[in-house]
Amino acid sequence: MTKVLVTPRSFGKYNREEIIELFAEKGIEIEFNPFGQIMTEEQMMECLEDKDGLIVGVDPVNEKVLSKAKKLKAIAKYGVGLDNIDLACVNKKQIKVSKTVSANSNAVADYSFALLMSVARRVVEINNEAKDGNWEKTVALDVYGKKIGVVGLGAIGRGVVRRAQGFEMEVYGYDIYRDDDYLRENQIHFADIDTIIKECDFISIHMPLTEETKHLFNRENLRYAKENLIIINTARGGIVDEDALYDLLKAGKIYGAGVDVFEEEPAQDSKLLDLENVVIGSHTAASTIGATEMMSMMASRNIIADLGGQVKNG
Repeated sequence: MTKVLVTPRSFGKYNREEIIELFAEKGIEIEFNPFGQIMTEEQMMECLEDKDGLIVGVDPVNEKVLSKAKKLKAIAKYGVGLDNIDLACVNKKQIKVSKTVSANSNAVADYSFALLMSVARRVVEINNEAKDGNWEKTVALDVYGKKIGVVGLGAIGRGVVRRAQGFEMEVYGYDIYRDDDYLRENQIHFADIDTIIKECDFISIHMPLTEETKHLFNRENLRYAKENLIIINTARGGIVDEDALYDLLKAGKIYGAGVDVFEEEPAQDSKLLDLENVVIGSHTAASTIGATEMMSMMASRNIIADLGGQVKNG
């Protein structure tokens, strides 16, 4: 029997019976993550030995893990970021790879803007103080009409642009691929990273983590930021140099940050957790009922199709 390992803990949380039935119809046996956490290399190696397919979240799929996955034919990413998968090794082994494109884009765009508002208006701080009986007024930053830089203009970035337009913000944008029609239709100033850092009051990051984007925001360029800059990162932790961000936030050179992703996760040892001007997420931007259902079904259909089951997304 064909076997598939599923590692994301939220996979099928709201439509599990439907998904199990879908796999059963195709004669595929699925094994859910038995560890209740992001799996380690050793756990992945153990569980993948007899598997034909893998539905994976952020668990490691490197050369060491793949060396034990002798039967593996297909990987379905539960999400869109492939930085935890050794693509060179996967390609060499001719393992098919898919991802759940656009399944969670609105959920992540919502959360990005929620973080932006929370940091700018100091929502967490005001909440905590008010619950402790402190009703003194806390002065915060304006959002309406300000400048925002959206770094990465894929489905999620464009979702953030739409939300920013509702606040009549002046939008600066950057992407590896320049779509002049989109930029013109949405009145977006296309700009490089340095210009966005210097000009914008808010920056929202939506790029994949690659060799080119690692530490795209670093000590060298962030020192030119406005003191009222707020950085939002719901993409990947490695895109921002966390040590540089921490130092600048602590020194008051940057106003605040909303951080849902870290260079090391879980982020128990990150210095950013100690700062009051940072609102922290647990890599949870995509965690809504609708997005979870859609990603679970799309990943299921992808893996079944790549294993020869002829199921298409729809």
